[in-house]
Amino acid sequence: MLNDGKLRLVTTSKSADRIETKVLVGGELSSRKGVSLPDTILNFSPLTEADRSNLEYAANLGVDWIALSFVQRAEDVIEAKQLIDGRAAVMSKIEKPSAVQDIDRILAESDAIMVARGDLGVELPLQQVPGVQKRLTRLARRHGKPVVVATQMLESMISAPVPTRAEVSDVATAVFEGADAVMLSAESASGQFPVEAVATMSDIAKEVERDALYEGIINSQRPEADTSSSDAISAAACSIARDAGLSSIVCYTSTGATALRVARHRPSQPILVLCTTKVTARRLAVAWGVHCVLTEDPHSVADMVTRACRLAAREGVAKLGDKVIVSAGLPFGTPGATNMLRVVRIEAQAVRAAHAHHQGIAAANAESMREPV
Repeated sequence: MLNDGKLRLVTTSKSADRIETKVLVGGELSSRKGVSLPDTILNFSPLTEADRSNLEYAANLGVDWIALSFVQRAEDVIEAKQLIDGRAAVMSKIEKPSAVQDIDRILAESDAIMVARGDLGVELPLQQVPGVQKRLTRLARRHGKPVVVATQMLESMISAPVPTRAEVSDVATAVFEGADAVMLSAESASGQFPVEAVATMSDIAKEVERDALYEGIINSQRPEADTSSSDAISAAACSIARDAGLSSIVCYTSTGATALRVARHRPSQPILVLCTTKVTARRLAVAWGVHCVLTEDPHSVADMVTRACRLAAREGVAKLGDKVIVSAGLPFGTPGATNMLRVVRIEAQAVRAAHAHHQGIAAANAESMREPV
């Protein structure tokens, strides 16, 4: 199948350097279009020499995420990670049936996955794609890995200023299912109405999250806590915030693991993540419900509480008199050591400090990243 399945051919003979086919469904074919081989696992890496060169160039530029196309098996992800060598996070694009079959191993090796429905719908029967999307979304959430739903979400907006009603429902379904992100492709890359497409997708997501059914649907899919103490503490933070009516959840993290553990429970409260590294803060931007602020490790428990209250007030996730729950790890600065929860009230001193900051510091830049505070 060529060009997203628009052209269909069947092989009649093959040799070492040639494949002869019979055209079943013909049409116009321009250069550089994709070739899909249904029910086939190719015995070579999806990375070409040009891919390897581009991968090295991108990693050296300091990109936050590398999205790996046409993953067939976990070994493809392992190969890419070896080349990247920790310089970027890896997002596996699930767009082949073989990847769906090996999803547990792929998810274990990936930092996030993308449900790339365009090519997935070429090689799978179209009617199976919605079920696969739901299964992958829930599986990724269970493992605390971000999941992005992509391709043809607002396809008609490539050439029209408004989407179809079916497209609106499609985007809404992904949000109701708890996807970390929904992504535009040609709509914003080459379409005639990129600004309108982005605004429309944003409006749909916001409206879904205000819907009376949203919280019930999200909570019905809540994953069970795993056996680690860090995950149990993160689950407890979400439970306490919900039961006690707290205004927000504040968590300190250096690697981002604590933030992802909290996000997988999809709490109704905002998640304020205090990061010690800019790399972590930028990578976490794709995660569900997370707002990151760059800061330093606290020097003491008192400093941890004071800093959390001040930043919660500054970022608008809590106001005077509100209570927030703070998670952190002792000793401070130790990755993966989340072992403490504190429920604290926002006092006047924190609000005054936040107000002084807004008076004396210019508005945040477009990436919502702050200098260390």
